[in-house]
Amino acid sequence: MSTSTPAYYRFKPLNIGRAIIWTAFALALILAPHVFRSSLALTMLSQIGYVIIICLSYNMLLGQGGMLSFGHAVYTGLGSFIAIHAINLASAGRVPIPLSLIPICGGLAGMFFAALLGFVTTKKSGTTFAMITLGIGELVASMAFMFPEFFGGEGGVSGNRVYGQSFLGITFGPQMQVYYLCAAYCFICTALMFAFTGTPLGRILNAVRDNPERVEFIGYNTQRVRYFAFIIAGFFAGIGGGLAAINFEIVTAIDSVSPIRSGGYLLFTFLGGATFFFGPIIGAVLLVLASVLLSEMSKAWLLYLGLVFLFMVMYAPGGVASLIMMNLRVARFGRWRPLWPSYLGLLATGLIALAGAAMLIEMAYHRQLNAALGPNVPLAGLMLDTQNPLTWAAAVALLAVGLGLLEIVRRRFATRWGQIQEDIERDIKRKELAA
Repeated sequence: MSTSTPAYYRFKPLNIGRAIIWTAFALALILAPHVFRSSLALTMLSQIGYVIIICLSYNMLLGQGGMLSFGHAVYTGLGSFIAIHAINLASAGRVPIPLSLIPICGGLAGMFFAALLGFVTTKKSGTTFAMITLGIGELVASMAFMFPEFFGGEGGVSGNRVYGQSFLGITFGPQMQVYYLCAAYCFICTALMFAFTGTPLGRILNAVRDNPERVEFIGYNTQRVRYFAFIIAGFFAGIGGGLAAINFEIVTAIDSVSPIRSGGYLLFTFLGGATFFFGPIIGAVLLVLASVLLSEMSKAWLLYLGLVFLFMVMYAPGGVASLIMMNLRVARFGRWRPLWPSYLGLLATGLIALAGAAMLIEMAYHRQLNAALGPNVPLAGLMLDTQNPLTWAAAVALLAVGLGLLEIVRRRFATRWGQIQEDIERDIKRKELAA
């Protein structure tokens, strides 16, 4: 009598690390308003929630598909306008749409316009694609003032998010309830966009980015792949726009569909790290912090932002995410401790150079824009006299000394970093030979 093997099921091993990361992300969304309790912080957290969705949707084009778009705000903004009109129709009792589903209306609007306009834009790739998206962005931005019935002219379209019967006491009047709505959509959309990276369409989209000729050779239509990805990105962008309409209860063309807004999504997605999935999440946080806090601290905030972008392109083209991943790799091989002195040196010399640059920038802006308020300009608790030559000389000296020391420390850091990378490569080869 032959013995038969018992039947059993095979399961893939549970990815503990991924489960921990997603759990931590969910807990951060849940606990954030209880840690940062001010009204300003709550508004910023709500903005971060839907800007994460928008930046991730943009990275679906840039990072995953290699499509540099200068018109992503078109689909975010049109989604916002459709959402605010849906809110007005629902509050008037014409359509039975609860507020919690309004972002879906924005998403469907973004998908519709992406399907309509994307059929033209995805016909080309590379620089031609970028120029077409720029033209469409300018076209929609100029049309906003030609159709005031839909776009509301310069004043925009406003609405009231509190309508209908409350459900379990939820009216979406308090900002806390709006935040949790943004947080719920943020988590769900982030999970869906992460799942998209593992789908056949997401994988072939990466192949189209890396080698479109080979993709065409094996029988895929690269234009169709880009088009489908463009539609999906438009859907998530529209959801983010719908949440923005709920948060502010007003949508204007200048703040929604302008090319400046598209440039902001591009800039901060790149700063966060377009080559990593979590990079746009970092970029979204930086976008809100810069547009809310930095803009209040200085009128020259765009100049500071441009300088940061310049240095990131020169020294860390992979964005903040690449810096994190490189240091995690060094820490995993136990080589991070020798870098501590170099990091402290970079921080100290960078602060000296930043102090000198900030003094020059703030004094120059004060002389040009606020000269009628007097010669003194406040900076970090100090009063700088713009009419005193010694103040200008001290700023120039700080900047020069800081840049000089920074360059010396940077070169030493680059040498030590290269040695550590060589040691890591030797360790990897040694382990491979031992295996």
